[in-house]
Amino acid sequence: MRAPDWLTARPVAHRGLHDISRGIVENMPGAVQAAITGNFSVEVDIQLSADGEAMVHHDHALGRLTEATGEVISKTAAELKALKFKDTDERMMSLSDLCALVAGRVPLVIEVKSHFGGDRKLVKRMAEVLASYDGPAVGMSFDPDQVLALRELLPDRPRGIVAQRTYEDEYWAKLTQKQRDSMLYLRHGLQTQPHFVAFKVDHLPAPAPWIARNVFGCALLGWTVRTPEQRTRVGRYADQMIFEGFVP
Repeated sequence: MRAPDWLTARPVAHRGLHDISRGIVENMPGAVQAAITGNFSVEVDIQLSADGEAMVHHDHALGRLTEATGEVISKTAAELKALKFKDTDERMMSLSDLCALVAGRVPLVIEVKSHFGGDRKLVKRMAEVLASYDGPAVGMSFDPDQVLALRELLPDRPRGIVAQRTYEDEYWAKLTQKQRDSMLYLRHGLQTQPHFVAFKVDHLPAPAPWIARNVFGCALLGWTVRTPEQRTRVGRYADQMIFEGFVP
């Protein structure tokens, strides 16, 4: 279940090589192009629009980066592409737009964002887009059901689990205890059969990713590396880093 060598051959730019101080916004075309220019792999997030399109955006809710508010899933792809982002003229991309921009020049690491409701329409749309894309690309998610959907709908594309040691912080409060427990210890790995694990760097080392890497042969990425200490840690315990805030 090992990932292809190209996944770990170069550092992965988290949400592209963004730098808001220079007007380069995460998950936007400029951040993706900067990563390509630096010969880094590109990690992006995708969300489902109201009309079933896969849109490149991290947050479920608008407002942190945009002048508009509301949920991404409540707006159509056309509405999302028309949104104005703060202090930039860039516009949100669809996954198709992203593939056209990257054109196979560097690997894509695509995180499927989930509402943990069992809806697989986003992965289905991802599969439709990637069916005509020849470049290197992998999918991953925190949500075990979405990773299983990746296995079922994109069987020929490498897939990964995004994970951490615990899920008790505020970000995960919206989930039930059962949902949080389902993600612990990579316990769904035998069902989802990942090719790689993306694990929170500050939680390394940990038994579950060690077993995935050394027993089952999964590649191990550490996220998100921002400091020299984290870079040392990921170099000791993982195969490659997902980074932001500096240029390796």
